[in-house]
Amino acid sequence: MKIGLYQMNIAWEDKLKNYSQLENILKEQGDKTIDLLLLPEMSFTGFSMNTARTKESDMQTIDKISSFAKTYRMAIGFGWVKDCGEKSENHYTVINREGLVVSDYVKIHPFSFSGEDRKFQGGENIVLFELGGITFSTCICYDLRFPEIFQTASSKANVILVPANWPLERREHWKCLLRARAIENQVYMIGVNCVGKVGKLTYAGDSCVIDPNGEVRLEAGMQKMVLEYDLTDDVKQFRSAFPMKRDRKEHLYYSFNLSKVSRNRQ
Repeated sequence: MKIGLYQMNIAWEDKLKNYSQLENILKEQGDKTIDLLLLPEMSFTGFSMNTARTKESDMQTIDKISSFAKTYRMAIGFGWVKDCGEKSENHYTVINREGLVVSDYVKIHPFSFSGEDRKFQGGENIVLFELGGITFSTCICYDLRFPEIFQTASSKANVILVPANWPLERREHWKCLLRARAIENQVYMIGVNCVGKVGKLTYAGDSCVIDPNGEVRLEAGMQKMVLEYDLTDDVKQFRSAFPMKRDRKEHLYYSFNLSKVSRNRQ
């Protein structure tokens, strides 16, 4: 299965310009036969808290990308903002080449450091979907810092997508956490970030594919580009060769009570 990671320089709060950017990329692909093209978080607006401008209740972006997917015969993953009344939701949706929604994930952890929690409500569900016989799951950006949801997702998924708007100043965290999540869950991690100046922040890109052993299979630089990778689901072989996950003690972890933690006194 050929995956494309579109490392975008997102035009700030300008959906129409970003739709046009995407369509140009789709036209350029021609007969390269990418099966699934992945875009960063909030693909058509940037990571904006101006929800009055970015949110939508008419499924404008869903309809637009559905049309692209059918026209160019390519599954597409993209981020958008849903109007939920008082607050909004940060969504990442995957549409198949027939133009149908196969996955719609809501970011579980709004980024309170930037005030996202004041404008966005967090999701409460882990979402799985299948394309090309491979089971995927999705997390978004700041979710990467919370390993518990990855353990749950990786009990079924062999590939976890992490679309993001991850800034340059914390790029080493991005690289380190993606590798850690791959190693501890024995899954493929696919991180797709934006790049360049977007709004007031600068983004390094560093979109990448990391295998279940924590090896970086492919990594983008600091420029706008489409990174292509032929994905083979060999997760079962990794897990069979080093069967770490069978030693997890979920029932024990959930029973821990910090008030009963023993402390050695000297």
